[in-house]
Amino acid sequence: MRPHTQLRDELLLADGVEVNVTGHAAILETRTLHWSDEGECAAFAQALAARPALREACIELRGPLGAGKTTFVRHLLRAMGVTGRVKSPTYAVLEPYRLGELAISHLDFYRFADAREGLDAGLRDVFAEPGLKLVEWPQNAAGLLPVADLRIHIEPEADDQRTVLVQACTARGLALLP
Repeated sequence: MRPHTQLRDELLLADGVEVNVTGHAAILETRTLHWSDEGECAAFAQALAARPALREACIELRGPLGAGKTTFVRHLLRAMGVTGRVKSPTYAVLEPYRLGELAISHLDFYRFADAREGLDAGLRDVFAEPGLKLVEWPQNAAGLLPVADLRIHIEPEADDQRTVLVQACTARGLALLP
């Protein structure tokens, strides 16, 4: 194992973003939000949907079961103009959506026991295509995913409140920050 200082000095430059040797993106900026109810989640989704940089973003959604990751995605997709049913891709792994020319991929890796399952599922092709990627449980597909532009960690609190940590990992992510 390398000494900590050596790891810090071994940063790679990938697509203009510093990435450490373990493949984690450097955090460029962080915001902490507090959602007192689902309405504030919807308002954040509405504001994010209005940002042009969202169309090509990769957003990781983290948090425990029941935190509100899929609820946030529903609000975001509705704010973007998706109609019809917006369901969790927990069993299907991928739920695709189209808004005109914009491809949106909502992925959920909760059931992955090994990141290699993603290779078998053809996920490299999904991430190679242009469009918005919304990824739940990204830690279960570590090593297969591109550097996220934005990481959103939702933590449930008392009385349906949420503490939300929003981290920008790329220049695109900075443009998406609230």
